[in-house]
Amino acid sequence: MSAKRKKDSGQPELPIESAQPAAPVQNKKSAAANGNGADHVVAETVETTMVHKPFDPKKLEAGLHTRVDRGFLEYASYVIRDRAIPNLADGLKPVQRRIMHVLHTLDDGRFIKVASVTGETMKYHPHGNASIDDAIVVLANKRYLIEGQGNFGNIFTGDPAAAPRYIECRLTELARTELFNDEITDFIPTYDGRNKEPVTLPCKLPLNLMLGAEGIAVGLSARILPHNFPELLEAQIAILKKQPFKCLPDFMTGGLMDARDYSDGKGSVKVRAKIKTKDESTVFIKEIPPTTTTDSLIASIEDAVQKGKLKVKSINDFTSENVEIEIKCPAGVDAEKLVDALYAFTDCEVSIASRIVVIKENRPVELTVSEILRENTEQLVAILKRELELRERQLLDELHYRTLERIFIEERIYKLIEKCKTNEAVFASVYEGFKPFKKELVREMIDADVEKLLQVRIRRISLFDINKHREEMEKTKTELDATRKHLKGLTKYVIGHLEALLEKYGPQFPRLTTKSARHEEVDVKAVAFKSFKVSYDRASGYVGYKVSGEEFKLECTKFDKILLVFKDGTYKVSELPEKLFVGPELFYCGLPDREKVFTCAYTDRKASYLKRFKFGGTILNKAYLCIPNKSRILFFAPETPKLLYVRYKPAPHQKINQQTCDPSKIEIKSPKTRGRQISIKDISSVTADPTRGWDEKAATTEIVFA
Repeated sequence: MSAKRKKDSGQPELPIESAQPAAPVQNKKSAAANGNGADHVVAETVETTMVHKPFDPKKLEAGLHTRVDRGFLEYASYVIRDRAIPNLADGLKPVQRRIMHVLHTLDDGRFIKVASVTGETMKYHPHGNASIDDAIVVLANKRYLIEGQGNFGNIFTGDPAAAPRYIECRLTELARTELFNDEITDFIPTYDGRNKEPVTLPCKLPLNLMLGAEGIAVGLSARILPHNFPELLEAQIAILKKQPFKCLPDFMTGGLMDARDYSDGKGSVKVRAKIKTKDESTVFIKEIPPTTTTDSLIASIEDAVQKGKLKVKSINDFTSENVEIEIKCPAGVDAEKLVDALYAFTDCEVSIASRIVVIKENRPVELTVSEILRENTEQLVAILKRELELRERQLLDELHYRTLERIFIEERIYKLIEKCKTNEAVFASVYEGFKPFKKELVREMIDADVEKLLQVRIRRISLFDINKHREEMEKTKTELDATRKHLKGLTKYVIGHLEALLEKYGPQFPRLTTKSARHEEVDVKAVAFKSFKVSYDRASGYVGYKVSGEEFKLECTKFDKILLVFKDGTYKVSELPEKLFVGPELFYCGLPDREKVFTCAYTDRKASYLKRFKFGGTILNKAYLCIPNKSRILFFAPETPKLLYVRYKPAPHQKINQQTCDPSKIEIKSPKTRGRQISIKDISSVTADPTRGWDEKAATTEIVFA
C-alpha cells in the first residue's frame, strides 16, 4: 500500500525516510572513434531503485503520541466550549441557544409542538434529538424563557415529561423582549453550512445565575446554583448605583437554606426540607431540598429505617402540585425527635457545592457571583446603548425620508420625470428638483432615497394629508429627542429599564427557598433511635444484635460501641457487632463511658483485692487488662454498690466466714491500679445482694481498709 493510500485510509503513517532514485550512469566515447568530429554522449540509464532506511519504532511511538494528544485536546476543548459549559454572554449552552433561536424564528405567539421545535433545531445541532428534548423540558420547568402546555413532568416527584409529539411550547414575553435583536446579533454558519446560527444572543438578563447550570466536561465541571430573579435585578441596580449587594441561591423546590459556607458563589449551601409537626405522632414534609424528589426522599427514609437509624410507623405520599409527605411515628417516639432524626439520617438535609465556571471569550474561566453580575451589567449597558444608537439612526432615516416625501409631493417634483425617457434622466431630474430644498434635508440625498421616492404610488400622492404628515413628523422628532436624551444619561436609562422589569416580574417570581442564618446542628448520636438489642448467649459464645441470648440485653443505636470484659480481666471496646464470637468467659457487656465508675473485686491466689476505677480512653478492638496477669475477677459492676458481701471458703480454725465492706471508701483510680486488699483468705463469692448464700445468723464483721 502506498503512503498516500495509507494516509487516506486513516492508518498511521510510518516514519520512513524519503527514497531517492539512483543517479543515471553515463559513458562518454571520444569523437575520434566516430570519425565525424562531433562529441557524442551515450547515456546508459540504470533502473531507479527505492532506498529505505531501517524502521525506527521510537519515531512511530512519538508520532502516535502526538496524534493522540492533539486529538484528545481538540475533543476536550470541543466538549468544554460547545457542549457542557454555559457562555458568560447569554448564560446558555449551545443546545439551549439553538432552541431559543429556533423558537424566535418560528414565534407567532401560538404554541408549537415540541417535536417540531426539535426537528427544526436539528438543522443547527450536530447531535441527537434526545438532548434537545431534554433541554426544552428543563427550560420550560424553569419558567423564565419557555412556556409549556401539556405534561412537562413534575420536578417534585421526578415524573418524566410526555413524549415531544404530545406537548407544546412557546417563548415567554420575558424571552421575547430581553433575549433577541437580530440587527445586533452576530451569526456564523451552522455545522453543515446550510444555515446561520447566533454566536451568542444579545441577552439583557443575568441568565447564568437565573437558570443555574450543571455541566461535566472533559477534566472540568461546573455547578452554578440558581438565584432569585428579582434579587439579581436589585443587585444590578446596586452595581449601577455603586452600592453594596449580596445574592443567595433560590431553588424551585423551596426548602430551608443555611448559606453560612457560601461566599459569593464559592463554597456550599445546606438545604433542608420544610417539615411541620401536625401532632405528637405525625409530621408532614411540605418542601423538599433540591437534587431530591419525593421518591428519592422516601427511599432515603426507608433505607434509614432499615439500617436502624430511625423508627417510622408509616409513610404516605400525597404529592401532586405541592409536596405533601405524611410520616407516622411508632408508639413511644416523639414527633420532634423524629424531625431531628430525619435531618440527621436522610436526604431531608443535603449539602450542595457551588463552582461557577463559564465560557468567556472562548475560554473556560472560574468566576464569582459578583463578577458575573458585573459582567452582565456591563453587557446590559452596552446592548442598550447599541439599541439606542440603532434606534437613533432609524429615526433619523425616517425623518429624512418623511421630509423627502413631503417635498416630493408638495413641490410636485414628480412632474419633472414625466418627460424623461431614461433612468439616468429620471434620477438627474429628481436631484435637480431637490436642490432648492437642501437646507431642509436631514442629510444628503443618495440613490437609495431617489429609488424609494420613485416607488410612491399615485394614491399616496393624491391622498397626501399635510396635517397628518406634520403630526407624524413631530412624533418622530419627539422620539428622537427622547432617544438622544437616553444616550446622554445612559446609566439612568439602564436603571429605569431594570426597575421596570422588577416592577413587572417581581411579583411573578417570589423567593421560594427560605433563608436562615444557620441551621441548628443535629447531634446524630443524640437523635439516633435505639433500634438494636445486643444480647449474649453463653452456651454458643456469641454476642451481638442478631444473637438470641438471655444475658446483657442492651438497647443500642447504630453509632454505639460495646465494652466487653472477660473473667481473666481482659477488656476491649468493639463496634456494634451483628454476631461476634467471644467464648463462654464473658463477664460484662455494656456501653463504654469514660467517666463511668466501675467496681471490681479480684484474686491472684495469694490475696483478694477491691478497687474502683474509670476505663478512660481506649483504642478500638485493642485488648487491655484491668487486673494483674493470671488473676481472676470475683465481682464486677458498672457502679458503686452501697455494700459488698464477702463469703470465704471454709477452712480449719476459721472463725469468720463472711464479712461486709463499703466500696465507696475506696478512691477512684485507673484500671491498672492494684486496689485495696480484702483478705488473704480464699473467697467463695463477692456479691452486692445479701440474699445469695448469705447466712444472717453467722458472725459478720466489716472489712476495714488501711
